[in-house]
Amino acid sequence: MDKKSILLLGTRLLAEEICDFLEDLPDVKITGFVENMDKSLEGETLLGYPIYWVDRITGLIPGSVGVSTLATTRRISYVEQVAAIGLRFATFVHPTARISKRAVLGKGCLVSPYTLVSTNSVLGDHVFLNRGVLIGHHTRIGSYATVQPGANIAGACNISNQVFIGMGAVVLDRIQIGEGAIIGAGSVVTRDVPPHAMVLGVPAQVVKSDVKPK
Repeated sequence: MDKKSILLLGTRLLAEEICDFLEDLPDVKITGFVENMDKSLEGETLLGYPIYWVDRITGLIPGSVGVSTLATTRRISYVEQVAAIGLRFATFVHPTARISKRAVLGKGCLVSPYTLVSTNSVLGDHVFLNRGVLIGHHTRIGSYATVQPGANIAGACNISNQVFIGMGAVVLDRIQIGEGAIIGAGSVVTRDVPPHAMVLGVPAQVVKSDVKPK
């Protein structure tokens, strides 16, 4: 079996967790980690894999695919940086996750262990679903959104680009969440959330407007 060679973008703690779950996939092999902030890490290793400086990966690109290991929804800049030099992106789903055959996942998505994506749901590009996330039927999640562990999004919701949904949050059915909004951990969203708003609490209330993507 030919295995996909993966370059993981990022070297922070989450990168180690994502590397660990990618190692469970039978058709992949880890090439190494790619750093774009701290050049002193070049030549070091992480979990036994080499760390490459972003400007030096051109020779690895033809045989590799990339995946982001950043939870921040601002990962768009890093993804665009490496895409501009030719790195392609693939979507990876942990074997313990359940993805409906009628769901659609964009490129560069990461679906973590014990996650459920229900029928007719659609994920944009580079969506990160952390451990144990539940996505209901006919829900749409925009590109570069992050859904943190244990969050539960009900059916027929529309989650826009670069939304950050915190750990254990609940979003009731048919809710619209605007671009760049932040849903605090443990919040219960019972009404639509405007773009670039931060909401907290049970039920969730707007506590800040005009926030930047998390």
